[in-house]
Amino acid sequence: MKYALIGCGRISINHIKAAHSNQLTIVGLCDLKHANIASMLAKCDWETSSYPQFSDFKKMIGEVNPDIVAIATESGSHAAIAIYCLSKGINVIVEKPMAMSIADARLMIETAKNHNAILSVCHQNRFNHAVMATKKAMIEGRFGKISHAAMCVRWNRDINYYSQAKWRGTWENDGGALMNQCIHGIDLLLYLIGSPVQIVYGQTRKQFHYYLETEDAGMGIISFANGAIGTIEGSVNVFPKNFEETLHLFGEQGTVKIGGTSTNSIDIWRFSDQRSEDSACSSIREETSNVYGNGHKLLYNDTIDAIKNKRPPLVSGEEGLKALEIVLSIYKSELTDNAVKLPLTDFSTLDMKEHF
Repeated sequence: MKYALIGCGRISINHIKAAHSNQLTIVGLCDLKHANIASMLAKCDWETSSYPQFSDFKKMIGEVNPDIVAIATESGSHAAIAIYCLSKGINVIVEKPMAMSIADARLMIETAKNHNAILSVCHQNRFNHAVMATKKAMIEGRFGKISHAAMCVRWNRDINYYSQAKWRGTWENDGGALMNQCIHGIDLLLYLIGSPVQIVYGQTRKQFHYYLETEDAGMGIISFANGAIGTIEGSVNVFPKNFEETLHLFGEQGTVKIGGTSTNSIDIWRFSDQRSEDSACSSIREETSNVYGNGHKLLYNDTIDAIKNKRPPLVSGEEGLKALEIVLSIYKSELTDNAVKLPLTDFSTLDMKEHF
């Protein structure tokens, strides 16, 4: 399959490595800044000189006619680029968040269906070993009735991070800590509980990052249809560096804590029905080189298989919409000072403009 990458910034190296390891034919790389492409390619340990380079993604698509396009640009441009590609029947892997509004996300899903294209959202942490083991236990009913769950992203992002790109920390192109840093954890919370969300209440603040438009800390309480309660804590205010991304799950017959810097290890694994595999599960410690983890390779593999077998990928557009809906619901709750009932008919990060 022919593959092209649009956006060659911070996360792009994970994408191109995943494409290469899955033996996709890389036919085009696109970024408005040639230096970004050069910087990304310098991190590759294989021959890359034959990859055509572009500054205009539409020109690239017209010339190389890819089967799969990955979109790793600033968040505010995800929807428009994805819709353009999907409308031409090109399969898309889009970075999180898939869009900045409910309307755009739904249009992406509709466009994919109308043109028989696969839309995959890059929530790669679903493929972490710790997460897969926990999901297996949940499917097998080992937790029993779920009481509650707690997701925490306690990270650090300072002025040096935000000054690297003007779009960061803006409502139009980024969103705040919940939308950018926390949405992976929110996706895992929803994925593992596996029950529709009914009500969301949230509060957000801009505590230290006075130079941003958006929140640097946010919390939410969500009510699931199965009776469970979930809490969300997301922050970039942790001194002096990233502390943890953790997810606690509490069931009548089981307790699990997924920990590490990017939900990549099992810190607690306790079940009433002890099994032979529990020793291996409780010792999962997946080494990662950065907070993005190792899941891109497996997410790409799943998407390629979905294309070949004409099935939905594990993280389909509908799945990506779920996490986006929670973040936007917390924002709406902050804006209105009221609980928000789902489904959220429409809301955009731009509705938060000037809130702080």
